[in-house]
Order: sequence, then structure tokens, then C-alpha cells
Amino acid sequence: MAGDAPSRLGRLMYGGILAYMAIDGFRNNDKRVGIAEEKGVPMPDVAVPFATGMLFVANVGILLWRFPRLAAGALIVFFASTTPVIHDFWRQEGGERQGNKINFLKNVALMGCAVMLLEAADEDAGGDGDA
Repeated sequence: MAGDAPSRLGRLMYGGILAYMAIDGFRNNDKRVGIAEEKGVPMPDVAVPFATGMLFVANVGILLWRFPRLAAGALIVFFASTTPVIHDFWRQEGGERQGNKINFLKNVALMGCAVMLLEAADEDAGGDGDA
């Protein structure tokens, strides 16, 4: 399944978004560390670049379809751990609330795709997921 043209195209589209997110994260590390610090993230100067690196490496795994279960799992961990902390729109008002709500929902959708990729990895590997 992961080798057919629609699957490759979908992974390329998904991977393009994740690559943009990771590169933007590295370029704006100081700003993101500041946001994480405001949100009470412990050791934000370490946590933010680590999370961004995890996003980037997991994305490469999805694009190349190498260790896809591990890559999809890392994406799920990334989105599940960062999204509710950084995009806590329910605590905000006005435009800030709306912007964070959009990003929260986008991240949930991206995490949903990672869940589907986890299943595709299992199917490709006949259950072991290391294809």
C-alpha cells in the first residue's frame, strides 16, 4: 500500500507540510522557546529544539518510508504533547484565541494522519511495521 502512487503522493504532501513546520521551527527557535517558556514548559531551551528535531527526523522517516511505525509514533507523540500546551485556545480571547484554535485543529488533523500512517505501516509489514 505505501508503495503505490497515491500513498507516495500523500506522504509527499504530508511531509512537505511537516518539513515546513520543522524548518520554520529551527529558524524561529528563539521565538518558540519564548512561547514555550510563557506556557510553563520545563527547560524550553532544550525541549523546543528537541521537539523540532523529533518532528524533522520523524518526517524523514515518513517520506522515505523507513521505520514507519517509529516515525508515525514519534509524530503522534509530538502532536499529542505540544498541541494542547502551545495552542491552548480555550484560555485565550479574541484574535489570539482564533489563531490558536486554527492551529490546534490543524495539528489534530495532522496527528490523525499520523495515526493512519501507523496503520499503513502495520499493513505493509504484515503486522511488524518495520518495512
